[in-house]
Amino acid sequence: MAAKDEPIIIKKYANRRLYNTGTSTYVTLEDLAEMVKKGEEFTVQDAKTGDDITHPVLTQIIFELENKEGQNMLPIPFLRQLIAFYGDQMQMIVPSFLEQSMIAFSKEQERFREQMKGALGKSPLDMMKIATPIKALEEQTRRNMEMFQNAMRLFTPFPPAGSNGPSAAPAEPARKETSEKPDDLQELKEQIAAMQRKLDTMS
Repeated sequence: MAAKDEPIIIKKYANRRLYNTGTSTYVTLEDLAEMVKKGEEFTVQDAKTGDDITHPVLTQIIFELENKEGQNMLPIPFLRQLIAFYGDQMQMIVPSFLEQSMIAFSKEQERFREQMKGALGKSPLDMMKIATPIKALEEQTRRNMEMFQNAMRLFTPFPPAGSNGPSAAPAEPARKETSEKPDDLQELKEQIAAMQRKLDTMS
């Protein structure tokens, strides 16, 4: 049995059954979803090989939840955009961006929950104040996307073909950008660090 400070081990067998070694009981994907909501840490291992298969199992949980009527949270444009990033040069920073965005969102979510609890039974005027944190979340999301787009420009220094807009770069700066390509990784790291600092200040 795992110690309190260690993740619970969930074993997945060939027949797809999941076994919680912490409680010595078989569990379902719904049970694992509830554990996640309660903040219980666990890892899923292949019972035969011992391989860590937590990622595909969590992905499967999301798939199951998304297919329940009225529960889907991922809008189609987001899914299309996410799929487009696979195999793209931006794929390396997407996980970090999504993780930091969700951390910041979770912090605001807790604040919003507390305000909702405090607003129960209050006057309509007090209830109207709830709109403030919602607007703050929307603004935070907008800023996150701006920071992400700025990071993307490190890898897309040239405008799309046929672009005649003011962003079109002259020939000389374009050559300079190419010569400085080895420094892009360092600039990217600095950009991600800046994103983290801004997220911290907004939380």
